[in-house]
Amino acid sequence: ALVLPLADTPTGLAICADATHPEHAKAAATAGAALYASGALISEHGYGPESAQMQGYARDHAMAVLLANHGGPSGGYVSAGRSAFWAPGGGVGGRGPGGWRLPGAGAAGPRKSLVWPRGPRGCRSMNAARALYSLITWCAQPLLRRKLRRRAVAEPGYGYAVGERFGRYPAPIDSLMPHSSTDPLGRFVWVHAVSLGETRAAAILLAELREQLPGMRLLLTHGTATGRAEGEKLLQAGDVQVWQPWDTPGAVSRFLRKFRPAIGILMETEVWPNLVAGCQQRGIPLVLANARFNENSLRKAQRVATLARPAYGGLAAVWAQTEEDATRLRAIGAPVRGVFGNLKFDVVPDAAQHARGQAWRRLSLKPVVMLASSREGEEALWLENFKQNKALALTGKALAAINSEASTVQWLMVPRHPQRFDEVHQLLQHAGLTVSRRSTWAAGPDSADVWLGDSLGEMALYYGLADVALLGGSFAPLGGQNLIEAAACGCPVVLGPHTFNFAEAAELACGAGAAQRVQNIGDAMARAVQLAQDADAQQAASERAAQFAHAHRGAAHATVAAILAMVHPTLPPAR
Repeated sequence: ALVLPLADTPTGLAICADATHPEHAKAAATAGAALYASGALISEHGYGPESAQMQGYARDHAMAVLLANHGGPSGGYVSAGRSAFWAPGGGVGGRGPGGWRLPGAGAAGPRKSLVWPRGPRGCRSMNAARALYSLITWCAQPLLRRKLRRRAVAEPGYGYAVGERFGRYPAPIDSLMPHSSTDPLGRFVWVHAVSLGETRAAAILLAELREQLPGMRLLLTHGTATGRAEGEKLLQAGDVQVWQPWDTPGAVSRFLRKFRPAIGILMETEVWPNLVAGCQQRGIPLVLANARFNENSLRKAQRVATLARPAYGGLAAVWAQTEEDATRLRAIGAPVRGVFGNLKFDVVPDAAQHARGQAWRRLSLKPVVMLASSREGEEALWLENFKQNKALALTGKALAAINSEASTVQWLMVPRHPQRFDEVHQLLQHAGLTVSRRSTWAAGPDSADVWLGDSLGEMALYYGLADVALLGGSFAPLGGQNLIEAAACGCPVVLGPHTFNFAEAAELACGAGAAQRVQNIGDAMARAVQLAQDADAQQAASERAAQFAHAHRGAAHATVAAILAMVHPTLPPAR
């Protein structure tokens, strides 16, 4: 197969091959599928099987196929001495049915009259950047499969239903397809939540959506195993959960053809160029909800502006968390339609979990300080400071021993990612510390130097158990974690210097007295111990945290009202 530059094509590329040889036809069709080009696949003789293969690829990948005949057998598709092209779904220029057509009376062959149909709107809009991006994502598929196999060793969820990531779905899913293809509310409401944090935000949105749309059918997609495990808890009868399609034109096309959602709702940050383009082609409104976009993300997007601007600009609507997020999103071309705040402020902590954590706290003889949602490297930083303070306590140095974190508080550590539970346990044990894991608790935590929270979906329990929390992800340059659930549980927080992923929430919390900021983890440990030991100060900080969380509610209501206006404009606004 030969890829040629051709100015008259929508992408500036043509793919030419002699399809009299099956391998040539396969190579040309594969290259065309990868590039998603409205390319010409040129055959000298147009043999039936190879021509049929080209026609199939044209249907699947919205390509235009030109079959040239120079007097040989036509294979039933073109007349002797003439040329023809296959116009994919929508026909030439997006009008009329697809099918084989002649370029015009007297057309001799590709070298004399290469007729170049424009194809559907999505093909016309593809620029060279997205063509190159599509080629790269297509070529990366074997690497993705290898990565998934490796990750599945530690997290078996990554080995589940791998075909879904490439748009291949098992037959049982067919029985779950909606019966109606005309009523928007009879089709899926598609929510994409890539990982654990986004899935928890999606849970808040879905609770409001289901209340406003009784009988709503959910299509829920994810990118990570933890997100999928958490999302499974949100499913109801008739809902479907699959992996997000890898962002090749083919996988995206198969995904959208299979499920035909009424609307797509991307949570927070996930914008994929081919996914956006595929939804545009099919008239599916695709929105970005609870959107956050920091300075680093803007700089990265601006470096690939020819790819990023069409992707963000192709969204039907964007609803930002903050005015700063909105400004940055507009700078990359996103259609920001509102600033609704952070959905996570609308979280309602699990009351039973929180009460259980508080009951266990009353059993502890010491105040409890938690390192919450810790990330790689932060446990080692904590351990270094802990060992120094423990050594001071053991040497009998009066003031240091009195204030030592090792002697006056009970530490609770909850790693962010479940695949690191065993790793953190081993780190603590190798340092000579005793560890009690949540997975072994029955009536409450056992006595140990450190309690290890090795469970998912129990943050309300851990925040109920803790008097003060150190916010993980903020002591290394990782951007911090969400502090809103801690505030909703009335647990005051100590932050490190790195909170750029949740900058406004962090500043608001500090301003409201629900959080305190320090410059390193050593200072954070000392500040947390000091607060935990002062019962009156801790109680006042706890009340301020709960008030802060309550004051910023309302994003779920506003987001659902905007979604309803797009999906079903005739419905009255949400209450």
